[in-house]
Amino acid sequence: MTDGKIGINLTRHIFEKQREYPEATGELTGILNQIAFAAKIVSREVNKAGLVEILGLTGDKNIQGEEVQKLDDFANEVFINILAKSGHFCVLASEEVPDVIPIPDGYISGHYSIAIDPLDGSSNIDVNVNIGTIFSIHRRTSEGEKGCADDLMQAGRKQVAAGYVVYGSSTMLVMSTGNGVHGFTLDPSVGEFLESHPDIQIPSRGKTYSINEGNYPYWSGGVRHYIDHLKKKDKESGTPYGARYIGSMVADMHRTLLKGGIFMYPADNKDPKKPHGKLRLLYECAPMAFLCEHAGGAASTGTGPVLDVVPTELHQRVPFFAGSTEDVRELERFIADYD
Repeated sequence: MTDGKIGINLTRHIFEKQREYPEATGELTGILNQIAFAAKIVSREVNKAGLVEILGLTGDKNIQGEEVQKLDDFANEVFINILAKSGHFCVLASEEVPDVIPIPDGYISGHYSIAIDPLDGSSNIDVNVNIGTIFSIHRRTSEGEKGCADDLMQAGRKQVAAGYVVYGSSTMLVMSTGNGVHGFTLDPSVGEFLESHPDIQIPSRGKTYSINEGNYPYWSGGVRHYIDHLKKKDKESGTPYGARYIGSMVADMHRTLLKGGIFMYPADNKDPKKPHGKLRLLYECAPMAFLCEHAGGAASTGTGPVLDVVPTELHQRVPFFAGSTEDVRELERFIADYD
């Protein structure tokens, strides 16, 4: 959709990629189309959220102890209802739900599992800041009629597809099936996601960093020294890194994927209940790491690749650093030297 040209739609893109890679399963076409369909419904509600009674809190708290927004509930129900009955999945997991979500009786149990954050950044809903959906897909490993938690508890490197949808001035789906990272913008006039950002590549080094500096006193020495380093004048450019932080992971990572730099959510000692940071491995970190690596970037826990972490809990949290490869490697060196 650049330079006045109409991009191919999502379905055609997936079909053409599968012809290039015959070993890829044709079922991914149906899966991604179902995700796109659910995203269109959520996008519609997000765009009219200020006009109808869907803003505000429900009065409940989720598994993380966070206040649940009405749109959180809506997005969660939409994605679960559509995906659980699609015939593609054997089990689901949602960032909003404590336990695994089985396929309802009477529906086909498929060959994949999916972990999803239905509405990332929901604390920003009421102030009209970009929010999004994140998804991670693995191939089923269990046998039998129904899937189980083991189908979800796999290292991120074993993902067959991952992506996110960002709901902003336009709605955009960014995804990878392991063959590059591609972005599709929703054209509401035709109701289709059209390719607008083919083959996204992260610059090897960026000019910005993204982190909640309000937590500075609670970080390790290595992270604090790294942030101090970024604020100093760079020997080559003569200027320090710029700070860019929205507070919605999808929005911050979307900018980082397109522009380069580094997004960070380190572990801290602010909350004893969250010693490993705030972000969830299955629902946020692993899928974003998958996109980063396939766009030529890197994603790390500070001591190793995020994609190599094998989850031990459904709602496990890990430190997360992702973006331009040179920036991430530099961060790792600071952690190795000071921690």
